[in-house]
Amino acid sequence: MDSYDLVVVGAGPGGYVAAIRAAQLGLSVACVESESREGGLGGVCLNWGCIPAKAMLESASLARQIKDDASDFGVKIKDYELDIAAAVHRSRQVSDRLTKGIKFLFDKNGVTPIFGRGRLAEGKQVEVELKSGGSTRLSASRIIIATGSRPKTFPGFEFDGERVISSREALELNGLPEDIAIVGAGSTGMEFADVFNAFGAKVTIIEALPQLLPNEDDEIAGVVGRSFKKRGITIKTKTPVKSLEKDGRKLKLTVEGSSGEGMLECDLLLMAVGRTPNVEDLGLETAGVELNDQGWIKIDEYNRTTAEGVYAVGDVAGPPMLAHKGSHEGLIAAEHAAGVATHPMRRDNIPSCTYCHPEVASVGRTEKQARQDGYEVRVGKFPFSANGRALTAGSPDGMVKIVADSKYGEVLGVHMVGHHVTELVAEAGLGRSLETTVDELASTVHAHPTLAETLMEAALATLGRPIHI
Repeated sequence: MDSYDLVVVGAGPGGYVAAIRAAQLGLSVACVESESREGGLGGVCLNWGCIPAKAMLESASLARQIKDDASDFGVKIKDYELDIAAAVHRSRQVSDRLTKGIKFLFDKNGVTPIFGRGRLAEGKQVEVELKSGGSTRLSASRIIIATGSRPKTFPGFEFDGERVISSREALELNGLPEDIAIVGAGSTGMEFADVFNAFGAKVTIIEALPQLLPNEDDEIAGVVGRSFKKRGITIKTKTPVKSLEKDGRKLKLTVEGSSGEGMLECDLLLMAVGRTPNVEDLGLETAGVELNDQGWIKIDEYNRTTAEGVYAVGDVAGPPMLAHKGSHEGLIAAEHAAGVATHPMRRDNIPSCTYCHPEVASVGRTEKQARQDGYEVRVGKFPFSANGRALTAGSPDGMVKIVADSKYGEVLGVHMVGHHVTELVAEAGLGRSLETTVDELASTVHAHPTLAETLMEAALATLGRPIHI
């Protein structure tokens, strides 16, 4: 039996970050990963999620610019071809480069990767069914569970990998059918709708709730909806799906709309209705690790589980199921395990990003949430159509919305939609970490011309003294 100070089960964004940080702090660390190849390091995010999806979205952005906008910029392209297979190939190259980088970082920091299926056993042990054959047991004084999540679906809409697919299969397509339906208008559904539309497919988005991007501010979601409709994407909100029939080469969906039941036909169905944590067959009961009522592992502010010396990070530890949240939890758990904990996890300041076009980013409370929490609020908005940098980029659609406490001016939430706003949200997150006020945002000199000026201008609008609107 091999013995380590720390064993991490799972090498996704939470697990590999925890392993590296713990090794930096002097612990001997092994990281167990169920993928059989070194390229499996990085988990879903690097292999079948965040990274390849964003690579595809960059291809989609370029395709749309060539089709719709290039001539406005003085670039006339007569003959071009859209090749989604080439875009998929490029996305795989980007992913492979990053996953190989994790292997390099493991070697650099002395982390031992072990490829196999890990389960918790009695007495602070992890039993690993090795991909190379056989099994081994690892002992450790501390264990971090980082086994991630997988796509979920509804009964009657089970994945078949060919016509009813998840996001993973969507990232392996070598060609696009003519007509695609997407069930679920969260980040995953909206991003793939963007890609499929840009490459020429007819796209229908079906969402049971009243708005697209249900977790975002309703005004922000409205901007995205109008943009998608302009591009010919069909949007059906307040429309639950009822049943699915496979009729020859066509899929027939029964949906419940405002006027009653209806039928939709498509060639391909992407189910993007969320993810479920990988907590099965992990030996959690043996180790004394409990789940909460929603099925995630119970944790505290340092990501400790109900079992002494056992931590859980990332998707198995509950929402939001975001890579950057998992990575930060990995840092916190590793530092606590090493006895140098610097801060607990702050769960009210995790940014949310959707990389469709226009992009969406937010941090903190929406206006509705702030009012429900009892705040008297001031709201300031600034449109991208009045920002010089957005206009030079040919991207006037969008806005920044700030929700602030009326009494002290503290920033309660920042919500953005527009060109590259996922790069702007960090300033808002940092500001909230420092309990910044709209006065402080407004009085900070922002470079001109930049998209970041929209945040300053929205702060000025919150104070009732906007300059450029």
